[in-house]
Amino acid sequence: MSLLDGAAVVAARVCPQAPPGAEGPTNQITGYVLWGVIVLFGLGIIVAIGAIIAGRVFSMPHSSKLGVISVTVVFACAVAYLVLPGMLTGILGKGCI
Repeated sequence: MSLLDGAAVVAARVCPQAPPGAEGPTNQITGYVLWGVIVLFGLGIIVAIGAIIAGRVFSMPHSSKLGVISVTVVFACAVAYLVLPGMLTGILGKGCI
């Protein structure tokens, strides 16, 4: 085993850790961000449905079309919100280098 192989084994054991006392505020900020994203998904659906209804009531087909596209985009983003973190964890692992 060469010197580089030994260095790779030692480097594989290094995992990043938050400083002492940082876990609580970090979890709180992460929680706020997650709730904010969920609220934005809800607002996006409400605005999109409003655009569809307004487009139908006021005979504005472009508004209705934009509303349908908006609903589709919000659902696609919601699916990505659920799938992408798992994909990144699978690709990158737990952060140990």
